[in-house]
Amino acid sequence: MLEDLTTAASSPTSWPAAYPQGYAVVDVETTGLARDDRIISAAVYRLDARGEVEDHWYTLVNPERDPGPVWIHGLTSDTLNSAPLFQDIAEEFSARLADRVLVAHNAVFDWQMIAREYARAKREAPVRHRLCTIALSKALDLPLPNYKLETLAAHFGVVQRRAHHALDDARVLAEAFRPSLRAAAAGGVRLPLHECRPLTEWAERPAPRIGQQAGYGGYRAGSWRPSRKRPACPYPNPGRYEEGKRLKQGMRVAFSGDTSVERELLEDRAIEAGLHVATSISRVTSLLVTNDPDSGTSKVVKARQFGTPIVDEAAFGQLLGDVELAEDKGAPASRGRR
Repeated sequence: MLEDLTTAASSPTSWPAAYPQGYAVVDVETTGLARDDRIISAAVYRLDARGEVEDHWYTLVNPERDPGPVWIHGLTSDTLNSAPLFQDIAEEFSARLADRVLVAHNAVFDWQMIAREYARAKREAPVRHRLCTIALSKALDLPLPNYKLETLAAHFGVVQRRAHHALDDARVLAEAFRPSLRAAAAGGVRLPLHECRPLTEWAERPAPRIGQQAGYGGYRAGSWRPSRKRPACPYPNPGRYEEGKRLKQGMRVAFSGDTSVERELLEDRAIEAGLHVATSISRVTSLLVTNDPDSGTSKVVKARQFGTPIVDEAAFGQLLGDVELAEDKGAPASRGRR
């Protein structure tokens, strides 16, 4: 724990050489929280290596659908109809993100929404690492009653003017991140950076009917998305995957973290190959697929506790091409090839 964050927050004389050279503090407002929800506004504050603000940028985005809970973000269909589409602002957005660490509060959400928008536009987000200010607050052991943005802002004396407005939320986060970064540098704290894997494949789903969203916070007006309930795997679980050997039909496979292929597509491929896709880790899980085995997620932690084998997405993709059939142990599973 740092002894005096107030003192540490002043710019230290020396600066850790391993720290990034720049940051893009980001906030996006969306039509909801689900996989097929869309960005309706985005803001970026660019900061230099020591957290000094360089500039900021804000845009509305036409989601081409119902704007979702207007009472939360205040953006109506009339306001958004004349806004640019995401593909029209993608280049400018990229220029703001390029060669910087993406910083956000609950960064995995903002990153996933951004990655999906780029995938829809058949482009790739120029983000390689993200930093979550919630994780940084925990690493600094800040004395916070909770990890809401307004609580973090109040801790550093930052005044929030318009909650759920992307530009103001990004400003507030940037002002709270700056002293956090300096405290981390002064205390030699390792920044909680996570690798980002831009989506390379995306499967679009039908747009929702007006007034129907998948959910935003506690709001659920009904579900428009196709059910993802999967049929039971017809094969018994043959046990854990063994390094250097083939996957076998019936093995229980779980996924954690970012994947370059959209998660649901990857899960579909696993099921087509005769594997059982598990939503959690248990003692009978055969394999965990993750690109970030040091992330500390609950699945990774449990996998290590149970001794569950872990492979990355690329290795799993290769294994899917030659899955051992449950009926004939000598023949590959042709359904696993794509």
